This record gives sequence, C-alpha cells and structure tokens, in this order.
Amino acid sequence: MIKKIALHIGGRRFDVDADGDFSIFLEHQMAEDFNMEGSNDLKLLLQAYVRKNHELYMQEIKLEKMTKKLDDL
Repeated sequence: MIKKIALHIGGRRFDVDADGDFSIFLEHQMAEDFNMEGSNDLKLLLQAYVRKNHELYMQEIKLEKMTKKLDDL
C-alpha cells in the first residue's frame, strides 16, 4: 500500500509516495531530520542531505572492511 508523506520546505508542501516497509522507515527517518508539523528551511534540508550521505559513506567503509575480511579468509 502506498503511503503519502508530506513535508513542508520553504513554505511549500511536498508529498512523497512510499510503499510498504520502506514507507514506515522513511517516515521515521524524516521525523528525525525535519519538523513534520511545520515548515523547514533550505538550510535544514541541506544539513539532512549531508548527514545522510555521511551515514552512507560510513556504511560503505564498513562494508568494504567486512568484504576484505571475508576475502582474506
């Protein structure tokens, strides 16, 4: 089932459609990064983008280390 998640940025409403378990995950993550009840400014959006990319970067490094360990076995 598709769920619509609303986010206000710079006074404009944006609706994001997500499906299944991902919709639950996304809504939770967005609630951590944004004010879901009010408007968010562009600076906050950029900060959330950079923070999520840093998390992705750290996951990539961890995955590479784990892959190297498995290759060395």
